[in-house]
Amino acid sequence: MLLSTILASIGVFLLVGGTLLLVDPRAPKHEAIKTGGLAGGAIIALYALWLNDRRRKVEEARQELESQRIDHDRSRVADERFARAVELLGHETAQVRVGAMHALAGLAKSRTEYAQTVLDILCAYLRQPYRKTKNDPEEIELEVRLTSQRLIEDLLPRLEEKDPVLYDLNLTKAHLEYMDLSYRQVGDLIMRVAHLNESNAFHHMVVHGDVYLTDADVTGRLYMHHNDFRRKAWFSRVKARGLAVFTETKFGGETKFANSEWADVKADGCTFAAEADLPEAWRN
Repeated sequence: MLLSTILASIGVFLLVGGTLLLVDPRAPKHEAIKTGGLAGGAIIALYALWLNDRRRKVEEARQELESQRIDHDRSRVADERFARAVELLGHETAQVRVGAMHALAGLAKSRTEYAQTVLDILCAYLRQPYRKTKNDPEEIELEVRLTSQRLIEDLLPRLEEKDPVLYDLNLTKAHLEYMDLSYRQVGDLIMRVAHLNESNAFHHMVVHGDVYLTDADVTGRLYMHHNDFRRKAWFSRVKARGLAVFTETKFGGETKFANSEWADVKADGCTFAAEADLPEAWRN
């Protein structure tokens, strides 16, 4: 290209200069030479501009490849961290399991594409069989489970966030104790056949998807007041032996409490977008 450009420049110089001398033989020769030189120089300048543009594109392509390589390395490291943390959730030492949970939560915060998967894993841990007794030798395991609950809460968007990314929680058959998801937003909230002990707080929430608290066993206090359930809300076959508070909750979709039992309910100010199937305790 360089040789071709030089030859083209010389050709343009001769062509322009010769043409000027032929058109006007009386014109000063130095003016013809100057004009031909400018024309030939323009060819060299155009080549230089093209060469700079080519170099710029090559550099941009190199930087793009480097950026892709860095992203690939980060993804590979993240995948390795994820796999290792999941493996450590089965470790026999409680401290190691807690560390694995924090590692997963940190990964979910730094790479949001992992967030839903991490939430699913933390929820799955809470589904593991657990039974608390007096002088429980597994009190350490309770602390591990409480850590899982706190990390789930921390990964969910807060109530005041606008247009947040919504995550689903599948707590089917989970054993929950002192769980607090208040002032959070979720997609679907599924707690079928869940065991809710002591006190659990699900108040001041916006549930954009469906709520299923069916066939659940509630032995302690359940706080679900000032909620906004925007779609289906089913509480069928619930057995609640403690205080359940639903005050000022909005039920925006199909609502069912069929065959449920409630020992003590507070439901003042609830609103229903559709006719609800309410138990006797609610009607009183």
